[in-house]
Amino acid sequence: AIDEYKPLDATTNPSLILAAAQMPAYQDLVDDAVAYGKKLGGSEEEQIKNASDKLFVLFGAEILKRIPGRVSTEVDARLSFDKEGMIQRARRLIDLYKEAGIGKDRILIKLSSTWEGIQAGKVLEAEYGIHCNMTLLFSFAQAVACAEAGVTLISPFVGRILDWYVANGDKKTYEPSEDPGVKSVTKIYNYYKKFGYKTIVMGASFRNTGEIKALTGCDYLTISPKLLAELSKEHVKLTPTLSIKEAQACQLEKIHLDEKAFRWLHNEDQMAVEKLSDGIRKFAADAIKLERMLKVGVISRCPLP
Repeated sequence: AIDEYKPLDATTNPSLILAAAQMPAYQDLVDDAVAYGKKLGGSEEEQIKNASDKLFVLFGAEILKRIPGRVSTEVDARLSFDKEGMIQRARRLIDLYKEAGIGKDRILIKLSSTWEGIQAGKVLEAEYGIHCNMTLLFSFAQAVACAEAGVTLISPFVGRILDWYVANGDKKTYEPSEDPGVKSVTKIYNYYKKFGYKTIVMGASFRNTGEIKALTGCDYLTISPKLLAELSKEHVKLTPTLSIKEAQACQLEKIHLDEKAFRWLHNEDQMAVEKLSDGIRKFAADAIKLERMLKVGVISRCPLP
């Protein structure tokens, strides 16, 4: 898909890596990761963790051969409430990329947009020069906290917000301009541009091309191959719906969020609370499935007594 659509950047997450790792075409990468884990030694758990980190980096390195920009690599979702754990794991991933001859300027470390994740991103950016991509972002509170933390990029979700409203409300279809996910990203974009934040807004998790077209003008959009295929068949000129000029004219007030204010404002958004928790659980579940798969390799490579 990357070879066909030639994107600037690309992203991974535990679900995508799990799916790819089960494809015969990538078995060599899995084998290399398992061998790496065994080489470092330690307990079975440590070997599997090291193999998992290595696999994420091996996939990232393969992607970087095919794109001119950056690849996003995700820190284990099970660390979502462990600030120091996320910092440590992020630095470990960057070290693995360095061993592979890839500089940190080509990597975005993906962190869950919990309060702890956002603070980890702040430290990684300011103290280590590691660029971060804040994922699982559903609320305005999360977006404001990320901007104040000075992270490189946020990935506010569109489709998953729509999913929640469809599942929990009476309305089952939305015009693109009225789509709750589109409206959420539009507000975030306008807020960032009005108040001069440098953090990149990258709309993510789309369900249809209407959502994508409704967010033209956004800094970045990350789009699945399926929707890229649909867009490639259309031959219409798009006029940007988002612009810095219009953002600066918006009636938005600047706010500051410390931890207490963040937790309250985020908690007020039921959709965001539920989707953040759900997203963390699902990414963690796929990370566990991936580790089970790697465990088979680690055990099979154990020397006989």
